[in-house]
This record gives sequence, structure tokens and C-alpha cells, in this order.
Amino acid sequence: MSMLALMVILVFGNVVLRYGFNSGITFSEEVSRFLFMWVVFVGAVLTLRDNAHLGVHMVTKLLPYSGKKACKLISDIATLACCGLITIGGWNIVQLELANIAPISGIPLGVVFTGLLVCSIGMGILLIDSIWRNLAGQMDENEMCPDLEEKI
Repeated sequence: MSMLALMVILVFGNVVLRYGFNSGITFSEEVSRFLFMWVVFVGAVLTLRDNAHLGVHMVTKLLPYSGKKACKLISDIATLACCGLITIGGWNIVQLELANIAPISGIPLGVVFTGLLVCSIGMGILLIDSIWRNLAGQMDENEMCPDLEEKI
């Protein structure tokens, strides 16, 4: 929330300064772009935690409990594999970009791209927990196939 508030303050302040006083905050655009990237990555983890990612459940709604359980397990394992690939790629990018400095703000770009690691590792932890609860039989049917009407 603080990242979003800072982003709004930077962008709004820059707009007011540009149009009202013919000046501006030089690092506002660059830093707000970096903050937006972090807001998206942290938001993805929080959305996964709340089981609120967009999903199509036309087929899984019709399946019996064991079918829903299998679909959820396959989906979580596939997503976990993607998180693993993002973690590996993100680690490579962070290492490459630590030496590069953003031209205006002076922030090392490796720090900016650390958001990839935070997102993929955070989602990976949540997915491992989901897989564990699914295999242990601790997951209810609504969590495997959320009903859209209940979220609205």
C-alpha cells in the first residue's frame, strides 16, 4: 500500500509541477515505474494467497471431488514449475543488472529486478503449501474450484 501511495504522490506531484510551475521531479517517472513493477509482483503473491487469480472452472465444476483434486494438483505443480523457471531467470537477471545503474535515480537495476525473485519465491511457498494441503486432504472443494458468486 505504501508503494502505491508513494507512486501516486510522485506522479501527481510531477504533473502539478509540470503544468503549474513548468518544472518537475526528475526521478519521478523512473521511480514510479520501478514501484509499479513491485506493486504488480507483490499483488500477484497476495492474489494467489487469497485464491483470487482469474480461472475458468467450466469443466472442473462438473467433476467429482477426486477430479477437482487432481486438476488442482496438476495446476499447482505446473504453476510451481513456472515459478521455478522465473526464479532461475530472475536470479540471472539480478546478477547481470546489479552493475547497471538507473540513469536518473541511481538505483541499481538488480535491486529493481529483485521483485521477480520476491514474486516467484513467495508464490512458490504458497503453491507448496497448497500442494501439501491437497495431498493431505485438508483442502475443501470450494478452494479447489472457487465459485465466482461467493467472491462478488
